[in-house]
Amino acid sequence: MSDLSCPITGILLLAGVGVLLLVILLPMSFSGIEYYEYGFKRQKSTGTVTLDEVYSSGKHLLGPDYEFKIFQADAHFVTLNQVRAFTSDGLEVRLTVNFQYYLRKDDLPELHRAYDIYYKDVMRSSAIDALKGAVPVFTTREMFSERKVVEEAMYKAVRERLGGICCQKNCNLWKYACPASCKSREICMEADHGLFANVKYFQMGQVYIPHDVKERLLRSLTLKEDAEKEKLLQDAQVERKITASKVQTRRNEAAEVRQEAEATSAMIQLTSRANYTAVVESSRSRGLTGLYSRLGITDQRIKNSFDYLRTLRGLDNVFLSVDFDQNIVGNFGKM
Repeated sequence: MSDLSCPITGILLLAGVGVLLLVILLPMSFSGIEYYEYGFKRQKSTGTVTLDEVYSSGKHLLGPDYEFKIFQADAHFVTLNQVRAFTSDGLEVRLTVNFQYYLRKDDLPELHRAYDIYYKDVMRSSAIDALKGAVPVFTTREMFSERKVVEEAMYKAVRERLGGICCQKNCNLWKYACPASCKSREICMEADHGLFANVKYFQMGQVYIPHDVKERLLRSLTLKEDAEKEKLLQDAQVERKITASKVQTRRNEAAEVRQEAEATSAMIQLTSRANYTAVVESSRSRGLTGLYSRLGITDQRIKNSFDYLRTLRGLDNVFLSVDFDQNIVGNFGKM
């Protein structure tokens, strides 16, 4: 009985040790990657990095002697303050820009071989060189007046320096994944891949220029505004003169129309009065002729006396009366 118990105890002891090792080593065999990270498999004991596969977020069974060498998978934010560059007219300006780039997962092994984890300084210095190469095609004035065009040119220079000129595998990943000038991946050389990063966003900040140059630019802008102001004043004066001339013309036309209307009115009134007088006299002549004919008056003196008396009667300031006493006396004398 004792002879059998020893092997069983040994087996149980080994099984217990195995289970204990399994409990200890199994959790140690899992390594995790966050959602904002990429990773390469690296052996802890030797430091050897395996570049065959790029791991994304999640828990991965690697083994107790392995871990992940981490790279940043989300956006890298870069600010370049007061980068010195020369414009086409030979003046030095200082630029402040911001851009955001992402490491390309498919090209991460090449990035590791070229720069390991020390790629950030390389990205920064390369972007500065690209900016210095893009600025000299513009004048100092264009750095302000054509700001959008300058920003596009600088963005293109930085994007191609860091990201290369090869078309991406998926052209729908972002706006400039496959620009019109990109080269097919089948014919791309190693140098065409750039620094294996996609610059997806770019913002042009403030542009600094020397004080004396700033003064000259401001003075030229002021002179331009003064010239435009003087032109507007002259145009306004001309418009006032034109308006005054038009107003005077309208007044003259109105005076002419009024005078013509008054003359026409006076003529109509005179004509009407003449016609009225002619009609009245004609009617009066016909009436008297008929009257004389009916009364049998043929003596011209009687006609003249009748006409005279009728005329006096028609006057407003003449009052006719009969001297009764004379009439009575005259009548008595005849009797």
